[in-house]
Amino acid sequence: MKITDLRVYLTRPESSNRSWLFVEIDTDEGITGVGESTNSGGGGALVVGRAYEMLKNDLEGQDFAEGLVGLDASDIDAIWHRIYRRFGTLGSRGFGTTLASGVDMALWDIKGKATGRPVWDLLGGKMRESVPVYSHVSSIDDIDACVADAKRQVALGYQALKLDPFGPEMGKKHRRYIDGKISPAGAEYADNLMGELRSAVGPGIELMIDAHGNFDVSTATEMCNRMMKHNLTWFEEPLQPESLDAHRQLRRNTDINLCIGERQYTRWDFAPYLQEGLVNYIMPDICWTGGISEMKRIAILAETYYVPISPHDASGAFNVITGAHLLMNVPNIYRLEMTEHGLKNYNSVITEPLDIRDGHLHLPDKPGLGYELDHEFIASHPDPEWERLHA
Repeated sequence: MKITDLRVYLTRPESSNRSWLFVEIDTDEGITGVGESTNSGGGGALVVGRAYEMLKNDLEGQDFAEGLVGLDASDIDAIWHRIYRRFGTLGSRGFGTTLASGVDMALWDIKGKATGRPVWDLLGGKMRESVPVYSHVSSIDDIDACVADAKRQVALGYQALKLDPFGPEMGKKHRRYIDGKISPAGAEYADNLMGELRSAVGPGIELMIDAHGNFDVSTATEMCNRMMKHNLTWFEEPLQPESLDAHRQLRRNTDINLCIGERQYTRWDFAPYLQEGLVNYIMPDICWTGGISEMKRIAILAETYYVPISPHDASGAFNVITGAHLLMNVPNIYRLEMTEHGLKNYNSVITEPLDIRDGHLHLPDKPGLGYELDHEFIASHPDPEWERLHA
């Protein structure tokens, strides 16, 4: 079964400040697979989309530039390694793995459709009947509104919630790290917000903090220790991802559960954190770390250290869907990230809505990933910059 075409779609859902990138791969047996490689803002989706257009066919006169058209769609691992190794000098981990992700998902979808089996079944069968999820709390700059939103989502059945209580001050520094400091007033606000949330939802609801890597070691240590009294499931990305030694320093000075992973790529990035016991949870992003294939390898690695995996989501519907297929299969899971506020956008790009009940995502018992792109919606909600580039 040969690959005959690769198509790229960039769409910007309503009320979204970033574009979602989807790919479809066609085969000579009439089977089409879907994948996603949405990048987190910064125009990254445009860069990845252009790179996908180069991956489709051979580039004449270039070395290491063989295209995907004509390859056997069933050779999922071989194609993954071809893409990963192709862009070694640009950065295989991050750029290369994002390209591999969408293709990998689409090839698993094709294999499932060709065999009549769901992807979770191809991965080894199901460990559970549905996938537990967690959601995000909004209105972090208003304690009363934030508490009200948390209570609303708990009433809908969500048992775990995440937020960045430092966001009112640190949000403007997000993706613009300079000194890693927070003011006493910003820290006090975060402490008060978490205290009000914990009081409102009670001890039975799991709460998590995401600091978005905005702190230096001393500030991260102070914030982690200050937040311990709120009985958190984890404190996520207290530090930027570049320095392993910074994470060693933090681990020596706090007992709070730590989570990292959305900016670590492949098993090689995760290995030292697991080997040294620096984290309690990991959260790779299936759109960035290499798709279903690499996520499964990371999960197996984490299992050897008894560390749960919790796929990250800051993207579109197929990020959630493919992460759910993996979590149906592997034993060492926490929850799948999604956002209740984003359900409308997730559902807008697929032909049937996600089935979320009682804090769990229920996958359809269909071949492949079980969902298809809604081309009518995508055509009516194009990314304007992508359209301009292709005018």
